[in-house]
Amino acid sequence: MLVLVMGVQAQSYRFMEASTLTMVGKLLPTTNPYHRVDTEKFKGFTPKEQMQVSCSSGLAVAFSTNSTSIVVCTDYPYVRVEPANATGIAYNGYDLYIKKEGEWIYAASALPDLSQKMDTLQLIETLPAGEKECLLYLPIYNPLTAVFVGVESGAYLKPLPMPFRHRIGVYGSSYTQGVSTSRAGMSYPSQLSRMTGLQMLNLGCSGNAKMQPYFADVLCAAQVDAFLLDVFSNPSADEIKERLFPFIEKVQAAHPDIPLIFQRTIRPESWNFCEDKRQTESYRMHVADSLMAIAVKKYQHVYYIVPDAAGGSHENTVDGLHPDNYGYTLWAESIRKPLLKILKKYGIR
Repeated sequence: MLVLVMGVQAQSYRFMEASTLTMVGKLLPTTNPYHRVDTEKFKGFTPKEQMQVSCSSGLAVAFSTNSTSIVVCTDYPYVRVEPANATGIAYNGYDLYIKKEGEWIYAASALPDLSQKMDTLQLIETLPAGEKECLLYLPIYNPLTAVFVGVESGAYLKPLPMPFRHRIGVYGSSYTQGVSTSRAGMSYPSQLSRMTGLQMLNLGCSGNAKMQPYFADVLCAAQVDAFLLDVFSNPSADEIKERLFPFIEKVQAAHPDIPLIFQRTIRPESWNFCEDKRQTESYRMHVADSLMAIAVKKYQHVYYIVPDAAGGSHENTVDGLHPDNYGYTLWAESIRKPLLKILKKYGIR
């Protein structure tokens, strides 16, 4: 633990490297604790995919403290410029939850001054006295070199016991990564964790979840109790035809007795008045539906569920493709019951 005086209201803070706290949502061990895949070990990724699996999407740190103020200090190797359909807080910032009466409740979210190296971010202050159990989500679209969590110099900062049960690997598209959320804790896997108490291990890679063999290698190496798969949002219909069954067989060879729970992709709002998009997306959905009808009969432990990010409305989108925060809440709510019903068969509760 470090004791430093930082320029935040002339307050003295004690800092701990975040990776020495309890890491939540991590699929595999990596040399850099904030990367999701060790690309020195797993080969085949394109430069963009290599950057994406180095992002801290879905990762969080859990800790307890009696401090009335919490700060964060980050070393970014470079600054990611967020696109028009995302916020800076989601891409580069932090999202804090504190447990109250058994529930994880939103507490604060903020973005450091990215022009300042190792800027000390005042995340929250004037907290009530006494112990707080905290869950701090890391940025969804920025690789990190180091993260330091700081509390008042007279306060304690301790790792929490793992606050979630089991290990559910979640592989998927930008939807899984959480693109277009306003802050890091609002992807559907993160919301599912808070809803169910199950640990979701996020391997969302925007635009690149196409059942490539090297992604399957990562899933084969993971120690998990189940997989939740969003693999029909990125590949073309032809790629789905070519890759689905080999992907299932490869993952099942490594994990013969755990459930592989596939999700249908969601209906994009961008096709409401665009016939070409509607036809293309409808055909891709048809191919996935047809092949999954075969797969659930052909393979043991394979399932197919249907998420809903619209809830009967056309309003829950940011850019016609990605849901907004509420759309991702609807997604998580829509699959919660069927997911828990399947997991219960395997003693996952």
